[in-house]
Amino acid sequence: MYNKSTRIRLTNTIFVAESLNSASRIAIFTLLSIIAVELSGKESAAGLPSTTMTLAQALMALPIGILMGRFGRRIGLTLSYSMSWIGVLLGLLAVIQGSFWLLLVSSAMLGMGRAGSDQSRFAAGDMFPQKDRARMIGRVVFAGVGGAIFGPLLVSPGTALAARLGFDSNTGAYLIGIVLYMIATLLIFSLLRPEPMDIAREIAGDEKKKKVDEIERPSRSIRELLKLPRVQLAVLSMLISQMVMVALMVITPLHMHNYNYGTGAVSQVIMAHTLGMFGLSPLTGRIIDRYGRVPMMIAGAVTLVLSAIISPLSTTMPVLALGLFLLGLGWNFGYIAGSSLLADALEGEERAKMQGTNDMLVAGAAALGSFSSGLIFSVGGYVSVAGVGLVLALLFAWIIWMLAASEPHIKTSAL
Repeated sequence: MYNKSTRIRLTNTIFVAESLNSASRIAIFTLLSIIAVELSGKESAAGLPSTTMTLAQALMALPIGILMGRFGRRIGLTLSYSMSWIGVLLGLLAVIQGSFWLLLVSSAMLGMGRAGSDQSRFAAGDMFPQKDRARMIGRVVFAGVGGAIFGPLLVSPGTALAARLGFDSNTGAYLIGIVLYMIATLLIFSLLRPEPMDIAREIAGDEKKKKVDEIERPSRSIRELLKLPRVQLAVLSMLISQMVMVALMVITPLHMHNYNYGTGAVSQVIMAHTLGMFGLSPLTGRIIDRYGRVPMMIAGAVTLVLSAIISPLSTTMPVLALGLFLLGLGWNFGYIAGSSLLADALEGEERAKMQGTNDMLVAGAAALGSFSSGLIFSVGGYVSVAGVGLVLALLFAWIIWMLAASEPHIKTSAL
């Protein structure tokens, strides 16, 4: 039996690598829609790099999940960070050469890398028994707070570094990203030992022994798994939370840019948003483990509704920052609760298969949100984007009520 200190050490290794990953990704994202408009010359193209990123993430999520199931989390995460590093390098070249199409290729590579790195939350959660699982998933999601704080703050120093080297100012985030992703890759490859998947199998075996009356059954197909109310609720919680969050987040920097806000102000609003996404993750995990998955999903839906109402009320910094903070917080509640419920609902081969499928579906939904936000913004402005987010958040609340009512024991934390 692997002792708890080993599992904590591996979780901390994942945490540090994800912190570096998050800081680099958010620094790049802060200016991505602005760079897209400058390189393409069209406002409607603002969301295309983010859309490309999430589509690539969707396409890669299941293959990387299968790869992790066969060869382990360490190999899968190392490959993922390496693809992100290549994506950052291509992004640097895209800005230098003024190539919008190369920017899309860069975004695709970053999305493929994120497909694996996002599954690191499952790598941590699966190493712990069910009573601690949401807390550990929350701990890894909390790694994003490093990106929330340092990502936007890296924009200005990166811009200064680019100017000093004689590059376009928009290359600064990419220059920093090259270094951060390289460090993250080396950390995972060198220190993620023993293999987390081996520990997860041992934990699953111990939990299975306690269920003495459980009947052995063959592994079910993805279609069969998606018919289970618990799986449906878990997936939809993450899917809708991600779609609403991405649709508003992607377009906010361009919305602010159109009102003559500088990169510093944009960075502050994105910082508030990402703090909402990640800052309370450890507390979120503890609350979920104690009070259940569904209550936190309900809180997520309500918070997303508030965000969609507040965000377009004013173009002043306090209102934008509050709206984007609530947007991140609503995502946090729905995402961690959904991840925990999905890990609880299944085990073994079914769990790994469904985790990859879930992230594929969630990334696909996020791609749709990102792509549509640019089109909706070009036609109806920021208010229209927020209006679509409001409808989706209300739909989320209705789905929770319907699915939880169909299977009452979903409401319990122990399931």
